[in-house]
Amino acid sequence: MDDNTRDKILFRIKQALEKKTSLPFENVQTNLKSTFQPSTQELEIEFAKNFSEISGKFSFCENEKQLAEQLNALTAAKKWTKIYCREPELKYTLSINGFKNFEYPDLNTCQASITYCEFLIARTGSILLSSQQKSGRNTSVFAPVHICIAYTKQLVYDIGDALYLLQEKYNNNLPSLITLASGPSRTADIEKTLVTGVHGPKEVFLFLVDE
Repeated sequence: MDDNTRDKILFRIKQALEKKTSLPFENVQTNLKSTFQPSTQELEIEFAKNFSEISGKFSFCENEKQLAEQLNALTAAKKWTKIYCREPELKYTLSINGFKNFEYPDLNTCQASITYCEFLIARTGSILLSSQQKSGRNTSVFAPVHICIAYTKQLVYDIGDALYLLQEKYNNNLPSLITLASGPSRTADIEKTLVTGVHGPKEVFLFLVDE
Protein backbone atom coordinates (compact mmCIF):
# COMPACT_ATOMS: atom_id res chain seq x y z
CA MET A 1 0.00 0.00 0.00
CA ASP A 2 1.51 3.34 -1.03
CA ASP A 3 1.42 6.49 1.11
CA ASN A 4 -1.36 8.15 -0.94
CA THR A 5 -3.71 5.18 -0.56
CA ARG A 6 -3.03 4.91 3.17
CA ASP A 7 -3.66 8.63 3.64
CA LYS A 8 -6.98 8.39 1.79
CA ILE A 9 -8.12 5.49 3.98
CA LEU A 10 -7.11 7.29 7.17
CA PHE A 11 -8.89 10.43 5.98
CA ARG A 12 -12.13 8.50 5.34
CA ILE A 13 -11.90 6.89 8.79
CA LYS A 14 -11.40 10.32 10.36
CA GLN A 15 -14.44 11.67 8.49
CA ALA A 16 -16.57 8.73 9.61
CA LEU A 17 -15.60 9.25 13.25
CA GLU A 18 -16.33 12.96 13.08
CA LYS A 19 -19.78 12.46 11.53
CA LYS A 20 -22.31 11.68 14.23
CA THR A 21 -24.90 9.10 13.27
CA SER A 22 -28.21 9.34 15.07
CA LEU A 23 -29.27 6.25 16.98
CA PRO A 24 -32.25 4.35 15.58
CA PHE A 25 -35.31 4.52 17.82
CA GLU A 26 -33.43 6.79 20.24
CA ASN A 27 -36.62 7.79 22.05
CA VAL A 28 -37.61 4.23 22.87
CA GLN A 29 -37.46 3.48 26.59
CA THR A 30 -35.84 0.10 27.15
CA ASN A 31 -37.43 -2.00 29.85
CA LEU A 32 -34.75 -4.17 31.43
CA LYS A 33 -37.11 -5.97 33.75
CA SER A 34 -37.49 -9.69 33.26
CA THR A 35 -39.87 -11.17 30.69
CA PHE A 36 -39.72 -14.52 32.49
CA GLN A 37 -42.24 -15.38 35.16
CA PRO A 38 -40.71 -16.31 38.54
CA SER A 39 -41.26 -19.84 39.69
CA THR A 40 -43.18 -20.64 42.84
CA GLN A 41 -39.97 -21.57 44.67
CA GLU A 42 -38.18 -19.11 46.92
CA LEU A 43 -35.27 -17.40 45.18
CA GLU A 44 -32.75 -18.98 47.56
CA ILE A 45 -33.95 -22.47 46.64
CA GLU A 46 -34.17 -21.67 42.93
CA PHE A 47 -30.63 -20.29 42.86
CA ALA A 48 -29.15 -23.13 44.94
CA LYS A 49 -30.74 -25.76 42.67
CA ASN A 50 -29.63 -24.16 39.41
CA PHE A 51 -26.16 -23.21 40.66
CA SER A 52 -25.53 -26.76 41.89
CA GLU A 53 -26.69 -28.25 38.58
CA ILE A 54 -23.89 -26.38 36.78
CA SER A 55 -21.24 -27.76 39.18
CA GLY A 56 -21.22 -24.80 41.58
CA LYS A 57 -20.66 -25.50 45.29
CA PHE A 58 -23.44 -23.79 47.29
CA SER A 59 -23.54 -23.13 51.02
CA PHE A 60 -26.13 -21.24 53.06
CA CYS A 61 -25.08 -19.29 56.16
CA GLU A 62 -27.47 -17.97 58.81
CA ASN A 63 -25.14 -15.06 59.59
CA GLU A 64 -21.60 -13.77 59.02
CA LYS A 65 -20.28 -15.67 62.04
CA GLN A 66 -21.38 -18.92 60.46
CA LEU A 67 -19.88 -17.75 57.16
CA ALA A 68 -16.47 -17.39 58.83
CA GLU A 69 -16.83 -20.82 60.45
CA GLN A 70 -17.66 -22.47 57.13
CA LEU A 71 -14.78 -20.72 55.37
CA ASN A 72 -12.38 -21.90 58.09
CA ALA A 73 -13.68 -25.46 57.68
CA LEU A 74 -13.39 -25.33 53.88
CA THR A 75 -9.86 -23.92 53.79
CA ALA A 76 -8.71 -26.40 56.43
CA ALA A 77 -10.18 -29.34 54.50
CA LYS A 78 -8.59 -28.15 51.25
CA LYS A 79 -5.35 -27.15 53.00
CA TRP A 80 -5.41 -23.72 51.37
CA THR A 81 -2.96 -21.18 52.75
CA LYS A 82 -2.62 -18.88 49.73
CA ILE A 83 -5.94 -17.05 49.53
CA TYR A 84 -6.19 -13.73 47.74
CA CYS A 85 -8.68 -10.97 48.54
CA ARG A 86 -8.47 -7.26 47.64
CA GLU A 87 -11.79 -5.96 48.97
CA PRO A 88 -11.26 -4.00 52.24
CA GLU A 89 -14.88 -4.26 53.41
CA LEU A 90 -14.96 -8.00 52.80
CA LYS A 91 -11.66 -8.46 54.64
CA TYR A 92 -12.99 -6.50 57.60
CA THR A 93 -16.24 -8.48 57.75
CA LEU A 94 -14.44 -11.82 57.60
CA SER A 95 -11.76 -10.75 60.08
CA ILE A 96 -14.10 -9.57 62.85
CA ASN A 97 -16.02 -12.83 62.55
CA GLY A 98 -12.98 -15.06 62.86
CA PHE A 99 -11.67 -15.77 59.35
CA LYS A 100 -8.28 -14.22 58.57
CA ASN A 101 -6.80 -16.50 55.95
CA PHE A 102 -6.94 -14.01 53.07
CA GLU A 103 -3.67 -12.08 53.08
CA TYR A 104 -1.80 -13.84 50.28
CA PRO A 105 -0.61 -10.97 48.05
CA ASP A 106 -0.24 -12.54 44.59
CA LEU A 107 -3.30 -13.35 42.47
CA ASN A 108 -1.19 -15.18 39.88
CA THR A 109 0.05 -17.83 42.34
CA CYS A 110 -2.83 -18.02 44.84
CA GLN A 111 -4.86 -21.16 45.51
CA ALA A 112 -8.20 -19.36 45.75
CA SER A 113 -9.69 -15.88 45.61
CA ILE A 114 -12.56 -14.38 47.60
CA THR A 115 -14.88 -11.66 46.28
CA TYR A 116 -18.26 -10.09 46.74
CA CYS A 117 -20.63 -9.85 43.75
CA GLU A 118 -23.29 -7.50 42.40
CA PHE A 119 -26.29 -9.84 42.17
CA LEU A 120 -27.29 -13.50 42.00
CA ILE A 121 -29.53 -14.69 39.15
CA ALA A 122 -31.84 -17.38 40.49
CA ARG A 123 -33.25 -18.55 37.13
CA THR A 124 -29.85 -19.54 35.74
CA GLY A 125 -27.80 -19.99 38.92
CA SER A 126 -25.42 -17.26 37.76
CA ILE A 127 -23.27 -14.75 39.63
CA LEU A 128 -23.24 -11.22 38.24
CA LEU A 129 -19.96 -9.33 38.75
CA SER A 130 -18.75 -5.97 37.47
CA SER A 131 -15.56 -3.96 37.06
CA GLN A 132 -16.87 -1.44 39.60
CA GLN A 133 -16.28 -3.90 42.44
CA LYS A 134 -13.16 -3.43 44.56
CA SER A 135 -11.93 -6.84 43.39
CA GLY A 136 -11.61 -5.49 39.84
CA ARG A 137 -11.81 -7.47 36.61
CA ASN A 138 -9.36 -10.30 37.27
CA THR A 139 -9.83 -11.62 40.80
CA SER A 140 -12.76 -13.92 40.05
CA VAL A 141 -11.17 -15.23 36.84
CA PHE A 142 -7.45 -15.77 37.38
CA ALA A 143 -7.54 -17.84 40.59
CA PRO A 144 -7.99 -21.62 40.21
CA VAL A 145 -10.84 -21.44 42.76
CA HIS A 146 -13.32 -18.59 43.12
CA ILE A 147 -15.11 -18.12 46.45
CA CYS A 148 -18.00 -15.65 46.19
CA ILE A 149 -19.76 -14.13 49.20
CA ALA A 150 -23.32 -12.87 48.66
CA TYR A 151 -26.36 -11.88 50.71
CA THR A 152 -30.00 -12.85 50.27
CA LYS A 153 -30.90 -9.23 49.44
CA GLN A 154 -28.80 -9.60 46.24
CA LEU A 155 -31.00 -12.36 44.84
CA VAL A 156 -33.10 -11.55 41.78
CA TYR A 157 -35.01 -13.86 39.49
CA ASP A 158 -33.62 -13.05 36.05
CA ILE A 159 -30.83 -11.16 34.30
CA GLY A 160 -33.23 -8.37 33.31
CA ASP A 161 -34.03 -7.71 36.96
CA ALA A 162 -30.31 -7.54 37.80
CA LEU A 163 -29.53 -5.13 34.96
CA TYR A 164 -32.43 -2.93 35.97
CA LEU A 165 -31.12 -2.71 39.56
CA LEU A 166 -27.55 -2.27 38.32
CA GLN A 167 -28.70 0.66 36.22
CA GLU A 168 -30.35 2.22 39.28
CA LYS A 169 -27.31 1.55 41.47
CA TYR A 170 -24.89 3.32 39.13
CA ASN A 171 -27.28 6.04 37.97
CA ASN A 172 -27.31 4.80 34.36
CA ASN A 173 -23.49 4.96 34.25
CA LEU A 174 -23.07 1.21 33.90
CA PRO A 175 -19.67 -0.40 34.63
CA SER A 176 -17.42 -0.97 31.62
CA LEU A 177 -17.45 -4.72 32.30
CA ILE A 178 -20.40 -6.80 33.48
CA THR A 179 -19.77 -10.53 33.82
CA LEU A 180 -22.06 -13.51 34.35
CA ALA A 181 -20.29 -16.43 36.01
CA SER A 182 -22.29 -19.63 35.77
CA GLY A 183 -20.24 -22.18 37.69
CA PRO A 184 -16.76 -23.40 36.68
CA SER A 185 -15.70 -22.80 33.07
CA ARG A 186 -16.41 -25.74 30.80
CA THR A 187 -16.15 -26.72 27.16
CA ALA A 188 -16.99 -29.72 24.99
CA ASP A 189 -15.09 -28.58 21.90
CA ILE A 190 -12.60 -31.45 22.04
CA GLU A 191 -14.16 -34.74 20.90
CA LYS A 192 -17.50 -33.67 22.46
CA THR A 193 -16.12 -34.44 25.92
CA LEU A 194 -17.10 -32.00 28.67
CA VAL A 195 -14.04 -30.56 30.42
CA THR A 196 -14.22 -28.06 33.28
CA GLY A 197 -11.69 -25.46 34.34
CA VAL A 198 -10.08 -25.01 30.93
CA HIS A 199 -10.23 -21.25 31.28
CA GLY A 200 -11.15 -19.53 34.51
CA PRO A 201 -11.61 -21.21 37.89
CA LYS A 202 -11.91 -24.98 38.16
CA GLU A 203 -14.24 -24.64 41.17
CA VAL A 204 -16.71 -21.94 42.21
CA PHE A 205 -18.02 -21.74 45.78
CA LEU A 206 -20.96 -19.51 46.65
CA PHE A 207 -21.67 -18.67 50.29
CA LEU A 208 -25.11 -17.10 50.65
CA VAL A 209 -25.58 -15.20 53.91
CA ASP A 210 -29.09 -14.62 55.27
CA GLU A 211 -29.81 -10.95 55.91
